[in-house]
Amino acid sequence: MNSLHCSNAITFPSRRRFLQQTGLGIGGLALACLLKETATAAGAAEITSLAARQPPLSAKAKHVIHIFAGGAPSHLDTFDPKPGLEKFRDQSLPGDSGVAFPSPFKFPKCGRSGLEISDIFPKLGTVADELCVIRSMFTDVPAHGAASKLLHTGSITLTRPSLGAWTLYGLGSENASLPGFITLGGSTEWRQAAFLPSLFQGAKADFAANRPPDKVLLNLRNEFTSREQQRMQLDLLHKLDEAHMERTSHDEQLEARIDSFELAFRMQSEAPEAFDLTKETQETRDRYGKGDLGAKLLCARRLVERGVRFVQIDAGGWDHHQNLAAAITRSAQSVDQAAAALIADLKSRGLLESTLVIWGGEFGRTATTAGKVGADSGRDHHAKCFSLWMAGGGVKGGMAYGSTDELGQEIVQDGVHIHDLHATILRLLGFDHTKLTYRYNGRDFRLTDNFGKIVEPIIA
Repeated sequence: MNSLHCSNAITFPSRRRFLQQTGLGIGGLALACLLKETATAAGAAEITSLAARQPPLSAKAKHVIHIFAGGAPSHLDTFDPKPGLEKFRDQSLPGDSGVAFPSPFKFPKCGRSGLEISDIFPKLGTVADELCVIRSMFTDVPAHGAASKLLHTGSITLTRPSLGAWTLYGLGSENASLPGFITLGGSTEWRQAAFLPSLFQGAKADFAANRPPDKVLLNLRNEFTSREQQRMQLDLLHKLDEAHMERTSHDEQLEARIDSFELAFRMQSEAPEAFDLTKETQETRDRYGKGDLGAKLLCARRLVERGVRFVQIDAGGWDHHQNLAAAITRSAQSVDQAAAALIADLKSRGLLESTLVIWGGEFGRTATTAGKVGADSGRDHHAKCFSLWMAGGGVKGGMAYGSTDELGQEIVQDGVHIHDLHATILRLLGFDHTKLTYRYNGRDFRLTDNFGKIVEPIIA
């Protein structure tokens, strides 16, 4: 019987040879991954400093002033007129409890653009042609804490870096003697750096209209050690750090801490001057108004003028569940003159084009009120739509983007989620939001998580 011969017979390697070949392949793969991690970490280390950096994309915006109207202003009484609500007054509306509550305010057309703005903002009406109003904002939850967290950090529940921290991480600071990110009031969460190097954490300034400039930042002055002695201490820290680095690998937290000490040392001379509003003319101070918020917005302009990258102002007090007509008028008066003066002042100094000003809250308000419409009527929380405005920094002025339905309950055109807003802000600053990342715990994180699209039509 003839045997079957096959010239292509398969030969199996020995067990030792198989383990050698596949083991080295797995090892090579692991080594490649480790080298990639090391390269990524090294790339991140290159930007863990406050040195000013050019963004990868073209951009007009170099600074941000964020005026946070915490409490959730009613879009129906500020920037999204709904005259059609009047015919449903005191009637039930589908999908909402209570009865229809038409706005008690008029919405005149302002500026050459004819932008409709509530008459509770007469001064803002004078700079209407600089405003880009987004009427189709929406968020995930109608709860103050969670919605505020999402607006500031891009996350509802998890600890994430704030918008200001990401901005400083990407662009660095233009002034080595002042923090690149300063908050005038507000929650710690709004200025947190989270897993970003602590150098990008926002600095809280305890600023008020009549507070002495050298008391705005805590412990700014050292009452026990002279500047010469402080300089000697910092020089010693640098020498110890260099000795430490010779024995170990790069210690990011140690470097950030020493950089913070250096910044604090330099701030002793420059910070008090930056917060000193008496350096401004009386005419300028009068334009911003006599209120505390006016002083904060004037201070924000001074900080931006000195190279601070991101300034956030707490301008809350918009949670109007009752007595809305009187309460929202008071809230509007606190910001109307000051915000209009800020925009005009920035423009006159040639700073508006490079400074993005943002005003808005965390969600909107219902078209209904409990009981019967009257002087004590208010509005409940509403996450499906709300309004905010931006000015300067490369956005188109004198326009309203997006729209809601006849009753202001649902978005009908061009919805803008918080992630989309963040993506657009980063683009105005010169970044692709999908590429401004930081590697932490084995993955790349970004402000917009896995979401966000740029609102191209509002970019000039």
